[in-house]
Amino acid sequence: MKHILISLILTLSSINIAVAASGDADAGKTKAATCAACHGSNGIGASDSYPNLAGQHADYIVKQLKAFKAGDRKDPLMSPMAAPLSEQDMADVAAYFSALPRDGGSQDTGSADAGSAVSAAPVAYVPNPAAGKSLYELGDASRSIGACIGCHGSEGNSEVLIYPNLANQHPEYIAKQLMNFKKKDRVNYAMNQFAGAMTEDDIADMQAYFADPAAVANVVSRKVMPAAPVTAEVIAGKAKAATCAACHGADGNSPVAIYPKLAGQSADYIVKQLQEFKAGTRKDPVMAPMAAALSQQDMVEIASYFATQKIAVADLAGSAAGKKLYFGGNVKRKITACVACHGVNGKGMNKAGFPTIAGQNEAYLKAQLMKFKSGERNNDYNTMMQSVASKLSASDIDELAKYMASIK
Repeated sequence: MKHILISLILTLSSINIAVAASGDADAGKTKAATCAACHGSNGIGASDSYPNLAGQHADYIVKQLKAFKAGDRKDPLMSPMAAPLSEQDMADVAAYFSALPRDGGSQDTGSADAGSAVSAAPVAYVPNPAAGKSLYELGDASRSIGACIGCHGSEGNSEVLIYPNLANQHPEYIAKQLMNFKKKDRVNYAMNQFAGAMTEDDIADMQAYFADPAAVANVVSRKVMPAAPVTAEVIAGKAKAATCAACHGADGNSPVAIYPKLAGQSADYIVKQLQEFKAGTRKDPVMAPMAAALSQQDMVEIASYFATQKIAVADLAGSAAGKKLYFGGNVKRKITACVACHGVNGKGMNKAGFPTIAGQNEAYLKAQLMKFKSGERNNDYNTMMQSVASKLSASDIDELAKYMASIK
């Protein structure tokens, strides 16, 4: 994205409108006139090194401009170039590019795409677009890689305005940004976690998929199932977890709806919660004294035991409204789809810190969403859950809890 804005800012540096309003595409066309050298007259990058802007979400373009200006997204070229831009400048240029056809019209970029696609993947590895599709649509829970489809949409057609379209984007640019997130040259908590767990072959597969999604449209994505090994920690944890049985059940399947099921939950997530109950960063009058007596090793062993147990999921009716919100979010209300972090099967992302919610007690799920909404619970990463829950109505929370409790 860094070259997206070099030309924009050269044009806009002398403009200073104090208050940002809705973008004016006509004004943006004039302001973006010098962008053509890098991004093409139709918003399609002149080479794979420059990202396409045609049809990109205006909100996303503005977000990146602001990030460069604030220094949240660091780049030695873009930071000083973005500094003089007003919010109105950003909105106008973003509105212009957003209105352009995403296929770029008549500009011929095929030769540039073809020439660069070969060099992105290691010579010894032949990228597999079907594998890229599976990783994009399902993620890989065993490696804590989230499904991309929840934020970026089917075949890269994002319906969430703050997440970029990947459809019709240069595949090499997508691969480049994944590598930037992997190396943390570009900072975003969720993307750093997901891309950080990807191998270079995974990224090459993703690039191959976006080179021609239609070529594998009929290929059914394959799930990757994690295994739960029995270790010394698991054995020791079984004995130490005896005191947890009254609320959470001997095997982690709580018989009391207001308490969470721990069976099948990731060990890392359980340890984090125990640490925070002990430290007081997650407050609970029952759990605080229970966690206070635990050592770090106790926590690891108890968590390891519960993680290997199988969750018992009742046959519940679920909720069509909850399912729609879980998988699609709500664009108008800027609600992110739950699937982005918790996965298509509700199993979460272990190393990324996103818990399993499939089959959890409905009353517990509802209570936690309400606590995140009110701010009573605030131990989430980067306030991610508080941000999502704050936009949910009481009815949304009811329906989501019903659906998540029914996932098997």
